[in-house]
Amino acid sequence: MSQPARQKLLDRVRHAIRTRHYSPRTEDAYVHWIRRYIVFHEKKHTSTLRAPDISRFLTWLAVERQVSASTQNQALSAVLFLYKDVLAIEVGAVPPVVRARTPERLPVVLSRDEIGALLKPLTGTERLVVMLLYGSGVRLEECLELRVKDLDFRSPPDHRAARKGPKGPGDDVAQRGQGDADEAPGRRAPAP
Repeated sequence: MSQPARQKLLDRVRHAIRTRHYSPRTEDAYVHWIRRYIVFHEKKHTSTLRAPDISRFLTWLAVERQVSASTQNQALSAVLFLYKDVLAIEVGAVPPVVRARTPERLPVVLSRDEIGALLKPLTGTERLVVMLLYGSGVRLEECLELRVKDLDFRSPPDHRAARKGPKGPGDDVAQRGQGDADEAPGRRAPAP
């Protein structure tokens, strides 16, 4: 596939992702994996490739590149998005793929005393950020992008239902940090 035609395809991918309001990070990841898929198949036109070609690419990622299971799944999602949502081509069932190994991990859960020891030296914004990270399960980038006006302390939502990963003893830490949020710099009193 020539460089202008491939660029045109990737522009179509970006447009399809933006139309569906996917995050910019998802866009970057999908474009990356679709580009690698095209290069892996020696820049053949994607409309000529089918399910066995997807299987070969995913197997190569697991065996030769030794990617993690989540990375392999992301690559699969990107390629399937290309076919289903951009090219509108039904690829059918992907033949069996050598799956990347999922590492066995035990979740790290801190005791209430350990949480207290972590929070004790912290004050102000730093304390609030740590409490939100541990108590609500938001990711660091999401937490740092939060603005005070984004938070509604009068009717706190139950974050545990939407949170990824196992639930732990810190589920109520964020609610206990409300006093810290009220004292945060730039915090205005709620409107009556």
